[in-house]
Amino acid sequence: MKRWYALYTKPREEVWARTNLEERGLEVYLPRYLKRRSHARKVEMVKTPLFPRYIFARADISLGERPAMAYAQGVEYVLSFGNQLGTVDDILIEEIRRREDENGLVTMGIDTGFKPGQQVRVADGAFSDHIGLFQCSSDDQRVFVLLNLMGGSVRVRLPVESISAEL
Repeated sequence: MKRWYALYTKPREEVWARTNLEERGLEVYLPRYLKRRSHARKVEMVKTPLFPRYIFARADISLGERPAMAYAQGVEYVLSFGNQLGTVDDILIEEIRRREDENGLVTMGIDTGFKPGQQVRVADGAFSDHIGLFQCSSDDQRVFVLLNLMGGSVRVRLPVESISAEL
């Protein structure tokens, strides 16, 4: 019977491991999402594994497919607990896939209810009672707000629960 197994990959080799497993005829799932990355004054969105260093492969161990998983390039080992391989329920894989958008990326954004450009009030923290403009939400339960401080607009990253639409 085919089951999903969790595989631990070498650092930053999730895509390479997926390719090698697929070449061996296995069904492989590598859930990814868009992550905001800043580098050298440049901000970009990059595809990043939802579970760094982990991918999922569907195999039938009774048909001898364990070596195909364990010895694929990019894979360090098949997750196990003692002598028992770590299986993943089909329901969990399906639930992650349901959260994918049309590009096959898991949506990580939180639904804040705010629209870009909407005025918001900072409810607590160092910027309490300041009014700003909502910009966007990030991938870690935080939001970006433009505040007018010291005669200029300053982009501030805040926890989503610290802003309010009530002015």
